[in-house]
Amino acid sequence: MPPTLSTIGISRNIVQSKTAGELPLMPDGSAADPASNGVGVLIANWTGASGGNYAQAAADQLTFLLTITPRAPNGAISHRADEAQLWSDFVYMVPPFLAYYGVLTDNQTLVEESYNQIKLYRDVLADDTGMWQHIRLGSFEDRGYWSTGNGWAAMGMLRVLVTIRGSQWSRSMRKHVSDLENWTEEILNAMWPKLTNQGMFYNYADDSSTFQDAASAALIAASTYRLSLVSGIHTHLPSAERVHAALSNVGPSTNPNARVTPDGWLTPVVNPHSFGEEGQESAEGQAFVLQMHAAWADWVMDGRQGANSAKRTCGAARWLVVLGVLVGVLGVGA
Repeated sequence: MPPTLSTIGISRNIVQSKTAGELPLMPDGSAADPASNGVGVLIANWTGASGGNYAQAAADQLTFLLTITPRAPNGAISHRADEAQLWSDFVYMVPPFLAYYGVLTDNQTLVEESYNQIKLYRDVLADDTGMWQHIRLGSFEDRGYWSTGNGWAAMGMLRVLVTIRGSQWSRSMRKHVSDLENWTEEILNAMWPKLTNQGMFYNYADDSSTFQDAASAALIAASTYRLSLVSGIHTHLPSAERVHAALSNVGPSTNPNARVTPDGWLTPVVNPHSFGEEGQESAEGQAFVLQMHAAWADWVMDGRQGANSAKRTCGAARWLVVLGVLVGVLGVGA
């Protein structure tokens, strides 16, 4: 992979572009989104990469989150920078950064805070359906069950779970891991029955008047494969396999079953810049497909545990073709 497109290369560009004196890794109305780059910056520092003061950049981002960003009444760090507002997206953006930072710096308090922030968000956003509402508190709310937001929450919890399990505190934090497993499964149990006949979710999972979205389906499927791998919970593998198969179809817009365009874009997808609107091309959607296939490939390499109830519906050879198209769009070289 060309250095400029690697995780370290991207992190180098972020740190070199950072405005002097500013704490977040990049300017943004969200307090959380810049932190999503934090793990890459930590990796760059840990590997001794050249081209920037990665340790200071990561520390600045941490300071911004812990001491400057507004907080909800229950102590949850705001997703937004200008007011206390909780978005389900946050769980993927911030807790994994806190957990990874804590493990690398031998700071268990920080790792525990990553779990605590997830718990505080769940206390506000999750309800009796098992799904998470999208936005609460602040100047406006979106109490709908945004499908991508539920995917963000599920995968974010899994990232923290795996970090804790691989850490020096894996024994003392077993209860934390168990909670994260249960909370992730809670979302998947609620989301999968909402899958449409086309192998997608409506943009709002329980609202059939909204458009169907392939991006959230890929992220929910990725979370399902990962949960199977790390926790041995295989319940929804048949549904994940169905999505994996559906999203392997490459073809023109005239093909109603095509989910990847001939030039490599996942379709249909939510607009990543306007969560209520259908989009055309989504970098997030591309990433979700790659996450799904990577998780699927790891599951296959692990012996397809739990496959007794999940029929193989899309072979590796076919997915090599799909990935070739997707990677071509992303511009990632070998």
